[in-house]
Amino acid sequence: MSFAGNVTFTNAQPLREAAAAVPPELLLAETDAPFLTPVPNRGRPNAPAQVAYTLRRLADVKGMDLAGLCDAVTATAERTFGPW
Repeated sequence: MSFAGNVTFTNAQPLREAAAAVPPELLLAETDAPFLTPVPNRGRPNAPAQVAYTLRRLADVKGMDLAGLCDAVTATAERTFGPW
């Protein structure tokens, strides 16, 4: 299950609830650039570097430290798409 910058939007509580329910080993994050720019840059064009805000919010929602969430997302991506 992949989440984009809209998981950071104030009105996106249902998305955050879905993210909280997803096992970390099934979680991915994306930018959906140039759309769905995460808070605090909402309203500006999106770019791949903005995924950092999405990952921080997902870590918060899941009660995980950021490094642990990034490790889980990387492992999911490698299982899904192959090693980098």
